[in-house]
Amino acid sequence: MKLCVFQGTFNPIHNAHIRAAEYIIEKLHYDKILFIPAFKPPHKDYDEKYSLHRLNMVKLAVRAHPNFSVSDIEFQRQTKSYTYLTVCELYKQYDIEGKIRFIIGTDAFKNIESWYKTDDLKKLVDFIVFIRENDFDPKEFDNLRDKGYSFELMPLDFEDISSTEVRERIKSGKSVKGLIPPEVEEYIEKNELYKT
Repeated sequence: MKLCVFQGTFNPIHNAHIRAAEYIIEKLHYDKILFIPAFKPPHKDYDEKYSLHRLNMVKLAVRAHPNFSVSDIEFQRQTKSYTYLTVCELYKQYDIEGKIRFIIGTDAFKNIESWYKTDDLKKLVDFIVFIRENDFDPKEFDNLRDKGYSFELMPLDFEDISSTEVRERIKSGKSVKGLIPPEVEEYIEKNELYKT
């Protein structure tokens, strides 16, 4: 099986996440996109009381997509969500053809050398990098290629949606229509998330 992994905080998951995953299925013909919400993201501030909500929202967002699925692998570990440990576990759980492909944004990929066991991780995955900023210069990542990171930049138009923006809009009472899947919007309203 050709497996592509989309790991993230997803706080909350938004339409740019979904469109990136749809693009991978359409253009690269992967059998499955496995969404993995981080239980305790090591590089981000997060509110622990939202952890289970984030998992639930991802499940709702991908339900209508037959090639998408969700793993709670990092919730089962109940420790910091280090990508290296998760990837090692995925190789044990799945019969994977070639290497796992790992979806990441340019903003996160810039810091890849600070990730836990990054030198081991780069041998296990090929990165699929989506541009998350205007005026991006691909030469920024030449040094990473020289250091053995295998990656491909995706030519999907930059879509300026961020989870931070979604949370801030909800907090200030502004509409998030068109930014997040309707079922996620409904879940947020029902559970009164991100109001404070």
